[in-house]
Amino acid sequence: MKATKVSIVDLLFVNPITAVGALVVFIGNTILRTFRPRMSFHLFLKQCEFTGNLSIGIMILAGIMIGAVFGLQFGEILKIFGAEGMIGAAAGFALSKELAPVIGSFLVTARAGSSMAAEIATMRVNEQVDAMRVMAVNPYNYLVAPRIWASVAMMPLLTCIFVMSGVTCSFAIAVLIYDVDIAVFNEKIQWIVKPRHLWEGMQKAMVFGLIFSSVGCYKGFHAGGGAKGVGRATTEAVVISLVTILVVDFFMSYFQFLSAQDGLF
Repeated sequence: MKATKVSIVDLLFVNPITAVGALVVFIGNTILRTFRPRMSFHLFLKQCEFTGNLSIGIMILAGIMIGAVFGLQFGEILKIFGAEGMIGAAAGFALSKELAPVIGSFLVTARAGSSMAAEIATMRVNEQVDAMRVMAVNPYNYLVAPRIWASVAMMPLLTCIFVMSGVTCSFAIAVLIYDVDIAVFNEKIQWIVKPRHLWEGMQKAMVFGLIFSSVGCYKGFHAGGGAKGVGRATTEAVVISLVTILVVDFFMSYFQFLSAQDGLF
């Protein structure tokens, strides 16, 4: 039996474009089935609890650790110029626009996105998805839509928790270690960090939530090959989600900077 040759054109262009098109169709079917038939609000709340509430602990811990590291690193650098009061402003700006949505989505992808892919893939290889169709239960409406909408809704809230944790910890580092006055800390952070910066981070978080949930559900929905197929679908879902988040983050950051009317700050 002859092995099928894959050309470079197919590998670099045709296959990725085909995969993106299939994912877009999958998301379109999910959005359509959200309203006809209407998605169960109970399932939506259940997925919000799974994606959001169960991720609060790791988001707070990550925010505290990153805020502490930023406080120390920025403090040592800014101390050279006598500008230790800018620690909170630098940490708040970096967290709100970039680190909170990106690192937060990475953590939730590893925890919730992988679980979505594994759970749906297991149902696929066990033919439970086909059984749902036989019982006139739409799998898009029952399995996919609640997970995607819950991820889109929860990620901005988790991002805000991440930012608050990080800024609070950087505040503690600035005040206790670098002897920064509390009034100066608050003044500088209000001068640099604007509400639109947090809103831009929340926009990213919503898009990233859509990415990892849709990729996880898509990979699980199209899994095959028994237990090995479940593992492969889960691994591919996590890797593709992380890479896609990084690529999309660059373009979103670029267009957000272009759309800013009052400059960077």
